[in-house]
Amino acid sequence: MLTPEQTANLIVNTLDNKKAQDIMLLKTTEVTILADYFVICTAGSTTQLKALSDEVEKVLKESGEMLLRREGHRVSDWVLIDFGSVIVHLFLQETREFYSLERLWADAKEIDLKTVLTA
Repeated sequence: MLTPEQTANLIVNTLDNKKAQDIMLLKTTEVTILADYFVICTAGSTTQLKALSDEVEKVLKESGEMLLRREGHRVSDWVLIDFGSVIVHLFLQETREFYSLERLWADAKEIDLKTVLTA
């Protein structure tokens, strides 16, 4: 079983490998009890949105992490994947701009992805 930090890092690297755009990692332990981390990113199309969602779920399942809930998987412009300690938000650009989760969770600590991404 991975720690919340390891889970978040694995998700960020998986999304980066699948060419997700504008990935953000927020440490939310000080601002909410919902999760330790939020991962937010943008997909270029609904096809990529589905591919990103599928890949994150596959990689985490292979790592022994249990998916608690998924919302909006097939025909959506926002997919939420809940792994308990880490919640992943996958958006199409317009939807991400509309909901502006970065602004809503501005008190959370943004993690520098240079410390997370592997080569």
